[in-house]
Amino acid sequence: MDQFRNIGIVGRMGSVKVVESLRQLKQYLTANNYHVIIEEDTSTMIPGHGLQVASKKLLGEICDLVIVVGGDGSLLGAARELAKSKIPILGVNRGRLGFLTDISPSDLEERLARVLEGEYIEESRFLLDGHVERNGQPLGYGSALNDVVLHPGKSTRMIGFDLYIDGHFVYSQRSDGLIVATPTGSTAYSLSAGGPIMHPKLDAVVLVPMFPHTLSSRPIVVDGKSEIKLVIGETNETYPQVSFDGQMNIACAPGDIIRITKKPFKIRLIHPTDHNFYATCRDKLGWASEIAAS
Repeated sequence: MDQFRNIGIVGRMGSVKVVESLRQLKQYLTANNYHVIIEEDTSTMIPGHGLQVASKKLLGEICDLVIVVGGDGSLLGAARELAKSKIPILGVNRGRLGFLTDISPSDLEERLARVLEGEYIEESRFLLDGHVERNGQPLGYGSALNDVVLHPGKSTRMIGFDLYIDGHFVYSQRSDGLIVATPTGSTAYSLSAGGPIMHPKLDAVVLVPMFPHTLSSRPIVVDGKSEIKLVIGETNETYPQVSFDGQMNIACAPGDIIRITKKPFKIRLIHPTDHNFYATCRDKLGWASEIAAS
């Protein structure tokens, strides 16, 4: 069982509720003799904290555990930074849905105490790498825990592109774009676009067309080790964008190539022992918990 002695804290900026949880965390952890390191931007939210301050990268080098306070978006950002360091991440939900940040502020200390005593379950989630090339030269790079999305940006025109999987031509398509999602991202943007819900343990990627011009276009689930290549059509009148978890964008041009593969590093997520994926779906997606009376 891991010994969590050096604990990093990352919080979403600009939220009064996050500040409340940050102060509660700091008080609880320091009172119980844990060494607490606060992320440099987060530290500005609680002046006079008296804690060690570090960048996200340094947190990955010196911490045994990182606690993220915020919504799923906050955890996505931390995960991309911390994946290479293989540091376990625990989420405290101060957002809306909370598929990844599953500790409630109302019982924060009780839940956290059990985790720190070794009562937790751990799972790993893979990320995607995306490389954009122009005329054979690298143009940009990004990584994503949820999804890599080709989209029109501010334009309202359709995008023409070719799809290849493991070097095999799949189709040419005109649509508003394509969502390439991990199982983690299958309950995010992909779900809104009609993609399937995928269990987090699956080693698979789903490709979901966005408003395709042909009604026969449907989501495709492929092996997680597949290489996905998108070629932007030369005749496009629009300059689309590629986004990574909706938090980073690369502007593309006709003829550009986007290559998407699985990242070699996985993130380690920590959950309370009663965590259950299907229960989370029932709670967050409003699934019925019993058969309605006739």
